[in-house]
Amino acid sequence: MHVFDKMRQQKLLSLTLLLTTLVIGIVIGTLVNTGVKAARAQAVAPDATPLTIPSPVVLGNEFTKLAKKLEPSVVYITADYTPKASEATPQRAPGEKGGDEGDSDDLMEPFRRFFHGGPFGNMPPHAYKQEQSGTGFIVDKNGYIITNNHVVAKMDHLKVKLHTDGQEYRARVIGTDPETDLAVIKIDPRESLVPVTIGNSDSVQVGDWAVAIGSPFGLEASVTAGIVSALGRDIGSQLQRFIQTDAAINPGNSGGPLLNIRGEVIGVNTMIATQSGAYQGIGFALPVNMVARVYNDIIKSGKVTRGSIGITWNKAAKPDLMKALGTNHGVLVMEVHKGGPADKAGIKQDDIILAMNGTPVKDGDDLVDRVTETPIGTSVKVTVDRSGKRMEMPVVVEDRAVVFADDPRIAELRDPKPTTQEEQTPPGVSHKFGIKIKPLTDADREAMGLNEKRGVMVVSVDQDSFADEIGMIERDIIVSINRVDVSSPDDIRRLQATLKPGDAVAIRIMRSATPDMPGHKKTWSSTVLAGTLPIE
Repeated sequence: MHVFDKMRQQKLLSLTLLLTTLVIGIVIGTLVNTGVKAARAQAVAPDATPLTIPSPVVLGNEFTKLAKKLEPSVVYITADYTPKASEATPQRAPGEKGGDEGDSDDLMEPFRRFFHGGPFGNMPPHAYKQEQSGTGFIVDKNGYIITNNHVVAKMDHLKVKLHTDGQEYRARVIGTDPETDLAVIKIDPRESLVPVTIGNSDSVQVGDWAVAIGSPFGLEASVTAGIVSALGRDIGSQLQRFIQTDAAINPGNSGGPLLNIRGEVIGVNTMIATQSGAYQGIGFALPVNMVARVYNDIIKSGKVTRGSIGITWNKAAKPDLMKALGTNHGVLVMEVHKGGPADKAGIKQDDIILAMNGTPVKDGDDLVDRVTETPIGTSVKVTVDRSGKRMEMPVVVEDRAVVFADDPRIAELRDPKPTTQEEQTPPGVSHKFGIKIKPLTDADREAMGLNEKRGVMVVSVDQDSFADEIGMIERDIIVSINRVDVSSPDDIRRLQATLKPGDAVAIRIMRSATPDMPGHKKTWSSTVLAGTLPIE
């Protein structure tokens, strides 16, 4: 017995020795292999020094200060539009050069109003929902926002996203002015917002720094810088004379602010000159002084009212023509609108308007600016040259929309149709899910093979409603809302009454996993649909 024990001990010792030898061999092999690899790695660049990252140092400048200052005030706007079956190819937003004191000329390429995406263009009659995006900026702590009209025109729904907290709000249109391509929209925030600082565009000079903030191609809060390249560019409507800049502006920048180096808004980015549809170094912004006048009219009456004296003039008239007529300034009257203020005052074709209220009229643009800003019903003294003879005539300024009521272009521009469904919904109305429901009886549950003793059935889901957005469909069975059981429509209504815009909602539903077939037993799956109630 002793011999056998001794043999077992010998075998155990041999086995232990063998395992120890193997382990030592593996360790030595690993170390040798690692050393060889390290030597090879070092041999690749033996004289190279490893890189080290220094401690972070913030390199602030005027542009970084400006970007931080404007971050809470610039917003991202998304809009959608579902073409109706009767619509063929929708028309572009009107860009005519007016019918009063000017000619009428559509916007020509390569000057383009711009947004990211969009419903305009060639579309089949039964096209799906189209989407586009743009930019806006907050001008009032209560949620008033300025943007371009072409960002919101003809849209069914508008949403505004704040960069500070990422919260999305539903927006409604307060008023638009297609002639200057401006719009005022509003959201109802839960707390006061940070408005921009308005500058004075009359102080802008060629060569000044210019900074654009917007959402080009949907890339939110993008900041670009350049200089003011030119002033008074006349390339759109007769009421638009743009600030030109080489700050990079692309689709999606529409409606965003153009800023001076102090962070004051000096314009609204509106158009680009391009052959490719994207940035080529020439962008155009509406001067903020004009924007402010439009905004003030819209928040006062919902529209912009402009004066008119009822004439058209030759925009292409050159200095040589005026010199041949014996003057170096003024406006040559081409037509007098019958029954308009000028006609009533006795102004005739080929008269030259030299002054208004004793102040010389430089050209047609100068006349337009002064007449359109004159309050309706005001009598002004107009000095005209008729065949070399000077005459003074009192003219009463009238509403341009009334004077040119028979011009369909002016009628469309001055009386824009409501642009969003949200505009028809007064603010403060409690939010509904957008569903029709019916109670379930015990017989219904038995016939459906539904074991749940709670729940109501969804009969229909409104298009673009909250329920539609989170994926609810007809015949879903709602069994709980925010983990509170529901067994009747009254339960749904009671829970809805406790919710407010901006609240998160989780709805548990049962959904049939099998088709409706006679004699086919239904199976049901349970899931939770969730979303945030839109902020109206």
